[in-house]
Amino acid sequence: MAKIFCVANQKGGVGKTTTTVNLAAGLAKVGQRVLVIDLDPQGNATMGSGIDKRALPLTVYDVLLESSTIAEARQRSEKAGYDVLGANRELAGAEVELVELERREQRLKTALAAAAADYDFVLIDCPPSLSMLTLNGLCSAHGVVVPMQCEYFALEGLTDLVNTIKQIHANLNPDLQIIGLLRVMFDPRITLQQQVSEQLKAHFGEKVFDTVIPRNVRLAEAPSYGLPGVVFDGSSKGAHAFVDFAKEMVKRVGAMR
Repeated sequence: MAKIFCVANQKGGVGKTTTTVNLAAGLAKVGQRVLVIDLDPQGNATMGSGIDKRALPLTVYDVLLESSTIAEARQRSEKAGYDVLGANRELAGAEVELVELERREQRLKTALAAAAADYDFVLIDCPPSLSMLTLNGLCSAHGVVVPMQCEYFALEGLTDLVNTIKQIHANLNPDLQIIGLLRVMFDPRITLQQQVSEQLKAHFGEKVFDTVIPRNVRLAEAPSYGLPGVVFDGSSKGAHAFVDFAKEMVKRVGAMR
């Protein structure tokens, strides 16, 4: 059965979508069957996987409202080698509609139960707020991968996220845990980043992934070509780092079992 992970951080602009699509492409490269679920109405993970969000016949919106299954709504990202359950602006309406429905925070979990056997990994790209959409993601996941920049304010946001995960673990999803913290956009020349990195390791220990994703122009350019950086330029430092991260992830999940 698939291991289901949310890529989440309540702080915006920390590279959640970049992490999701590149980890997915890295996992596909090392032979894993992967589904990416885009839970952000902006649809960046959908577009970044080479799928036109405007042309989608069915999206995660239809799955959450139970008018479609994941098997019917998913699309194949041929170049990147994984499946995508896409999103577009329609999803913003789901926020309002879900509020009045039964089992509103369990909709995605129910839908995934029918599709989980098709995959080794399911990666959920969450929006940067604790919304009903993020809640659906966190209620269906086994764990959370937290991408973060090594900056002072990032530590503040992390405290909020840890508290949120504790509450959901206690009340809605006893399986939920932090799988690990991923240091992204890292520049070793900046002393502050090194200091924050050391603080993270001191405080969270083994929860901090060994792999560090460097600040890399090729990773930043890739979305405009509708590709993950791992596929766009496989020889770049960023691509190598994400493939290493995928291998580390497979190893860590193996230890969980």
